[in-house]
Amino acid sequence: MAMIQCQTPDDVLRVISEKGIAFIDLKFSDPFGQWQHLTIPAHEFSAESFENGIPFDGSSIRGWKGIQESDMLLIPDPKSAFIDPFIDDPTISLVCDVEDPITREPYNRDPRQIAKKAIEFLKSTGIGDIAYFGPEAEFFIFDDIKFVNGPNIAYYEVDSIEGWWNTAREEMPNLGYKTPYKRGYFPVPPMDKMFDIRRDMVKTLEEVGITVEREHHEVGTAGQGEINFRFADLVTTGDNVLKYKYVLRNVGYRHGKYVTFLPKPIAGDNGSGMHTHFSIWKGDENMFAGDQYAGLSETALYAIGGIIKHGKAIAAFTNPTTNSYHRLVPGFEAPVRLAYSARNRSAAIRIPMGSASPKAKRIEVRFPDASSNPYLAFVALLMAAIDGIENKIHPGEPLDKDIYSLPPEELANVPSTPASLQEAIDALKEDMDFLLKGGVMDEDFINMWIETKQEEVDAIRLVPHPKEFELYYDI
Repeated sequence: MAMIQCQTPDDVLRVISEKGIAFIDLKFSDPFGQWQHLTIPAHEFSAESFENGIPFDGSSIRGWKGIQESDMLLIPDPKSAFIDPFIDDPTISLVCDVEDPITREPYNRDPRQIAKKAIEFLKSTGIGDIAYFGPEAEFFIFDDIKFVNGPNIAYYEVDSIEGWWNTAREEMPNLGYKTPYKRGYFPVPPMDKMFDIRRDMVKTLEEVGITVEREHHEVGTAGQGEINFRFADLVTTGDNVLKYKYVLRNVGYRHGKYVTFLPKPIAGDNGSGMHTHFSIWKGDENMFAGDQYAGLSETALYAIGGIIKHGKAIAAFTNPTTNSYHRLVPGFEAPVRLAYSARNRSAAIRIPMGSASPKAKRIEVRFPDASSNPYLAFVALLMAAIDGIENKIHPGEPLDKDIYSLPPEELANVPSTPASLQEAIDALKEDMDFLLKGGVMDEDFINMWIETKQEEVDAIRLVPHPKEFELYYDI
């Protein structure tokens, strides 16, 4: 399937005509990072659709308006067009912004519109005019997933042909080559049984316009993997993360597998993160390159200072699930310490040193995970960085030590990411002003986010955990 590149509505209409496109699939993100879609026949789509939008009922989208103000418009972005590889009839998919049909203002709970506002705010500060993001979203490929929750039962089970727990399973015959815990980085086939699937994922990602840089098995047993793609501006990268997840899930499904971005699906083995590379540019100049520590500029150091200062509140968006905090646990090689270093992958912020070129200078924020809505995760990081730059928040000295071996008295002076989703949303309640600047987010949106996440925390709090029976059943 050939990749298409569109810039204008006319480009899209030409592709529709030349390739005999039968349907237009309109995709948009809900607040929590899941793509939603509706489909219209090609004969119902025209140049006016880009200007006037396509009306739809938004009342049933989680986190959106009530039924009394449900009418909304989808505004397709022609640059986002791709031929959808998972729909049998020839179909073009378009990522859309959401507008109020009466005022034609951007909908304040549309995360893609929030991302656009963040870039406009960046430009208004004079700090830069583009923010580049390059995320590394890890995932697991499972053969089977089962779960149930009831008043008298709570149970989940995942399985994989690679799982180390299957060394003695009757497979007629069991040929071995199971991945030991924490030793999946990165053996060749036949130990790596997911190579063919990841290769199909790479080919499909390229077909839909995502430039892949590398792919490999990750540390965890049971099919953990990572596929890295080319960085881009904030909005495009947000689009690409959702497209990436869409492609990986559907390719996995075609292979009879289940792909999950759950941060911690397997106890006792590595979780899945989304290390995020980030820089701010002004024209052709990388504002993060300079003559300070590790080749960074003073601007970059202030950006790090802002991210460290607001780290706990940022986590409400970059690590927004209760499961996220099973990964962010001290002592398990998780980047929980809000410190920075050029050499130290145990720090929450690392400065990659693979290239001496000023163009390659960036910071890598290591605590986010892919359960986040990418638009909001990137916005939270950018807004914290802007706050740090505007207020000259210096991050202090780098922590070029193995954080995991530091004595308690030294660790006491190093702040950490939240220990739970409750702690993250409590931090957001107290520290949201940096997100409200320039009208990027508003209190309506943040309050909706806090309320929804509090409901998730309470849902877990109200249910007995299976491990509690092991610990306490005969107490």
